[in-house]
Amino acid sequence: MSPASQSKPLTLALSKGRIFDETMPLLAAAGVQVSENPETSRKLILPTSNPDLQLIIVRASDVPTYVQYGAADFGIAGKDVLNEHTAQELGGLYQPIDLNIAQCRLCVAVREGFDYEAAVHQGSRLRIATKYVQAAREHFARKGVYVDIIKLYGSMELAPLVGLADAIVDLVSTGNTLKANHLVAVEDVAYISSRLIINQASLKTRGQRLQPFIDAFARASTT
Repeated sequence: MSPASQSKPLTLALSKGRIFDETMPLLAAAGVQVSENPETSRKLILPTSNPDLQLIIVRASDVPTYVQYGAADFGIAGKDVLNEHTAQELGGLYQPIDLNIAQCRLCVAVREGFDYEAAVHQGSRLRIATKYVQAAREHFARKGVYVDIIKLYGSMELAPLVGLADAIVDLVSTGNTLKANHLVAVEDVAYISSRLIINQASLKTRGQRLQPFIDAFARASTT
C-alpha cells in the first residue's frame, strides 16, 4: 500500500435510518462524534471528531459491496443483507462481531383469515412477495414447498391484499405495520441483527489503526 493510501482516514460504510442511529452510541464509546445527520445533510461523506475516521452513507444493500471492493475499510450491515449476497460476494469480508443492534425478525406474513397451515404442506406451491429472495427460497425449500418468488422493493404488505401473492417474507420489528394492513406474522424465517464487516485487505494493511475501533465496538455490543 502506498504512503498516500496509508495516510488516508479509515472509512466506515453505514446506511441511513435505524442502523445509523444505533451505531452512534457504539462510535461514542470509541470516543467518536459525528456532527451531521444524514437524514438532514446532503453529504454522502461525513467527517467525524476523529481525523482518522470518516463515514460514507450508502444504501443498506450496498454496504457489503463497498467494503468488499475496498471503497470502505469496514461497515455495518444487517444479517438480512449479508444473507442475500453470494459466498463469492462475501469472500473478501471478515465478519468478527454481531453488534446486537437493529434487531428484528425476518418473517412470513399473510392476510388475516388466510389458512397458512393448510396452504403450506409438502409439495404445495405458493406465491411469495419479498426482496429477500435467497432467504425465502431456502426457507420454503426446507419445508418442501414450491414457491414462485415475486421480487418487490417496497410496500410489501400490499401484495397479499390485492392478490399479487399468497404471503410475504419481510422484516418485522414491532408488527405495527402488519397490523395496520390486516396482516399477521405466521412463521419466523430468521433472527436479524447487524454485523461489523471488515475488508480483509484493510485488516492486513491497516489493522493497527482498525483494531481500536473493532475493540470498542466489541465492548459496546456486549454492554
